[in-house]
Order: sequence, then C-alpha cells, then structure tokens
Amino acid sequence: MKKIIYIVLDGLGDAPVKELDNKTPLEAAHTPNMDSLARKGRTGLLYPVAKNIAPESDVAVLALLGYDAQKYYTGRGPIEAFAEGLSIDEGSLALRFNFATVEPDGKTIKDRRVGRDLTREEASALVKEINSKVALSSATFELKSTVGHRGVLLLKGMLSRLSGWITNTDPAYARLGLWGMAKETFIGVVEESVPMPGHEHSIPDKETAFVVNEFTRKAHKVLSESVINRKRSAENKLPANILLVRDAGRDIPDCPTLENKYNVKFGCFVDMPVEKGIALLTGMDIIEVPSATGHLEVDYSIRAKIACESVKSYDGIYVHIKGLDEPGHDGDFRRKKEIIEMIDRYFFSNLIPAISLDGHIICVTADHATVCSKMAHSPEAVPLLIAGGMIKSDSTRSFSEKAAKRGSLGELTGIGLLPLLIKLVKE
Repeated sequence: MKKIIYIVLDGLGDAPVKELDNKTPLEAAHTPNMDSLARKGRTGLLYPVAKNIAPESDVAVLALLGYDAQKYYTGRGPIEAFAEGLSIDEGSLALRFNFATVEPDGKTIKDRRVGRDLTREEASALVKEINSKVALSSATFELKSTVGHRGVLLLKGMLSRLSGWITNTDPAYARLGLWGMAKETFIGVVEESVPMPGHEHSIPDKETAFVVNEFTRKAHKVLSESVINRKRSAENKLPANILLVRDAGRDIPDCPTLENKYNVKFGCFVDMPVEKGIALLTGMDIIEVPSATGHLEVDYSIRAKIACESVKSYDGIYVHIKGLDEPGHDGDFRRKKEIIEMIDRYFFSNLIPAISLDGHIICVTADHATVCSKMAHSPEAVPLLIAGGMIKSDSTRSFSEKAAKRGSLGELTGIGLLPLLIKLVKE
C-alpha cells in the first residue's frame, strides 16, 4: 500500500493584499516545488471545519484527522494540559493562557503576546512566582508555561466542582459552545469572565467565573511587581504583566485512535502543546526532531529529511509546519510571503526528490486562514493539493487560492479529507 504524507501549513490561507498587486502571500510567492506538485495532481478548496467558521488550530486539526469536533472536542485547555502531563481529575478545570502586556490601568491590552520575545527562562520564573505567591479564596491551581508566551492553567474547586461554561478573558477569542473561535475584530481590553449564554443563573458557572477573575487580578498584581518584568522594562521590552485565559474545559476528549478508526498507523511532527495533545489522544507516534534553531532554512531542511526517512515506518505521517501563522497575526504580509518561499525552497525541495510519487500520496493544505489585513484567523477556504499514486493531473498550473478555485477537487470540508487520502492510497 502507498504511504500518506499529510502536510498542514499553519495559517497558510489569506486574502488579496493591495501591496502584492492584489495577490495573496501564497499567490505572490515563488513556489516552484509546490507548483510542480500541483501540476502533477489535483487541487481544490478546503473548509477545515465548516463554512463561516474561523477555527482555532485544535478544532481544525481534529477535523483534518477525521474527528467530528462536535462529538469529541472538550476545550483547548484540557488538550494542552494533557500534553503537558497535568492531571485533570474530578473537579479540575483546564484553560489555555497567554502572557500579555497591559497598560497601567490593568485592562487595556498593549500586546497579547508580550512582543513574542518572552524566553523560556523568564516564563518559567514568572510562573513560579505566581504559583508561590497567589492564593485563591475557593480554589487551588497549578500554572505551567509551555512554549514562548503560552501556558496552561489548572484550577480545582475546594468546595464544589468548577464548570467549563464560562467566557474567555482573552478578547481575541470567543466561544461557540465548547469550540474556541478566533474573532475577526475585537476591542483590546481584558474581559471579565462570565457564565456563557444559557448558564447565567448557574451557581457553579458563576463561582467558576469569579475564581477566574480573582486569579487574573491576583496574578496581575504579582506580575506587575516582578523583578523579571522590571528588568524587561529597563531593557525596553514589554512586561509580561497579565495572563489572558481562554477555552476552559474539564474533560479529556475520548477519541478512538486513528489505528482503530481507520486501520492506519501514523507518525507526526508537532511543535506546540495542542498538537502534541491531539497526537497523543489519537494514537499517533510523535516523531522526534531537533529543537528549532531559529534558522528556518536549517529547520525546514532537517524536517524534510526526517519526514522522508520516518514515513518508511508508518502508513502515513502528519507534518504540521509552523512559521506562517505569526506574520499573519502580525499583519506582516511580506514576511508571510518570505516564509512560504522558504518552506518551498528548503522543505519541499528536499522532500520531493527523495520520495517516489508513485508510492506516496502527498496532501498539502492548511488548518485555517490567517488573514494579514485582519491579523486574525478567518473563515476563508484554504487551498488544497493532492498528488501522487494513481492521481491524474487536472491541469492546475500552480498552488494558490486562485488556482485552487478552479481545481477538480471542488470544495471539501476537513472531516472528509483523511478518509479520502486513505481511499486514494488503496487505489
């Protein structure tokens, strides 16, 4: 049976940019290697979750692996906590958090990601301060930093079980039921957590919102007084003086493994806790890769070489490539175009010559669009490319949003993509 190489470019999709001659960053980029795959295969458009949904990566990745998020998703907090080895037992509530920067009023957000330069050592030390200095009136907690400005908060009620039906304090993300949804526009002010619609009169939900708001205030006080943040300010860096929380949940998703669901064994490349958590929950083996060097030409080349070697041991590999999402959130379309070109030059140029297309099905797509003009995830469809095996060309000439609209695959949704790939490897 042929092998699957399933490549997801995080935040690849975009909208036309005036300064790029009304092309998207992908359309404007020089991508001869991805274009060559497009000419040999079929293209189309993909709604990672569904039309009119601007998903977070967790819901999107679950869908791209064939899982109905309505059935299995329990919140980003539990997935990331599970990835970090935190114990979510009866009464626990897990939330994802960002270190962020607020003005002296404690409410107006200056930067949701502390300038993206918070070091692992700084984050760990700040978490240690909060863990040791903050005490809550009706709950205990455990705080853990993960990657960069990100981390996980685990709360446990002392007297009663906490509820997951509360809103975020991070204004950039809303909740649609248990799903986290990126807002296309938002006011940069720290929000108070409140019970979600339909839960306004629930005592557990009111108590949980109170605990989250109490934690936010007390953590802000500790962070504002921290020596680490005074040092950052002295160095003209933004202080990490508040935590923005989102996507609360109290249960670990109960997912069947990919092996049980589809009779395939997958390995995967992951960088972030949410991807690691999904990998573990779905039974994928985590393929070890060297820590990122910060030099994308090195990192992408290494990942391509490891992908070529590791796919031999599996029915397929899932490769989640970072780098594009951040410039999208920063509105930096030139940097996004540059990184697309680097992925093509250093990842795909090393991957394609090293494998036999006859023996592999290669899929290239994205988990969501991150639109530079909006600096946020957006519900636009993302381009999809499938090549290899017995697939015949549909005369697509390049890999881009515009070209994909004319592709023979038409419009698909994420939940059907992996079953399609599994069908294609058997042909």
